[in-house]
Amino acid sequence: MNIRELYDIKGKTAIVTGGGRGLGEQIALAYAEAGANIVVCSRKVEACQEVSERLEKLGVRSMALQCDVSNVEDIQRVVEKTVEEFGTIDILVNNSGATWAAPALEMEAKHWDKVMDVNVKGVFLFSQAVGKIMVEQGSGKIINIASIAGYGGQDPKVMDTIGYTTSKGAVITFTQDLAVKLAPFNVHVNAIAPGFFPTKIAKGLLDHSGEKILERTPAGRFGSDVDMKGPALFLASNASDYVFGHVLVVDGGTKAAVQ
Repeated sequence: MNIRELYDIKGKTAIVTGGGRGLGEQIALAYAEAGANIVVCSRKVEACQEVSERLEKLGVRSMALQCDVSNVEDIQRVVEKTVEEFGTIDILVNNSGATWAAPALEMEAKHWDKVMDVNVKGVFLFSQAVGKIMVEQGSGKIINIASIAGYGGQDPKVMDTIGYTTSKGAVITFTQDLAVKLAPFNVHVNAIAPGFFPTKIAKGLLDHSGEKILERTPAGRFGSDVDMKGPALFLASNASDYVFGHVLVVDGGTKAAVQ
């Protein structure tokens, strides 16, 4: 394959959870620009519908579906409708996420459970459902959206979100373990660990701690509305065919810097 062929995903089918806004929307747009058919799903189907209509204007097929990623029945319905409409599933991006800010010793169990249900259980359930199809067809790309916050402890003055950091650490380990399990079937499981992007889920944090975060970011800026496109396309394409269980950090140098 030449380099254009390695990055070609034209005609592939991708599911992007949480695709109605933020990083999910950016990734869905990247795949549509590269010619893939896109299913965007989240609890708020109206936002997904708006994105889906934009994607179709790029000349690809798209579908918006309602889905609570912590609900097995919702996931199965999305998987079934996707296969019915497009024939198969080539790419899955587990992007749906939740967070809750609270001091570690005061966080209520119900808020902990909410974060874990979306960020960990949802990744497991969707990967399991789609993974069965990918194993049967002998190919597939699963991309989990982790976070640099999942690599260790965070200063509570900057990030007091122990449920979120714990969940993203779990996503990193889950990615590596599932990659080992599925590699013999030519199913690639990798992750992206973003730094700080001005998305809706990060707004409260950036409003509170944005200046401190920028001081610790060598690039001196937050992620842009295109910075996830290249990494997401790489892990979805044949260019990453010998990459299994990798966590691609996209953070402006934050993790690399000595804090």
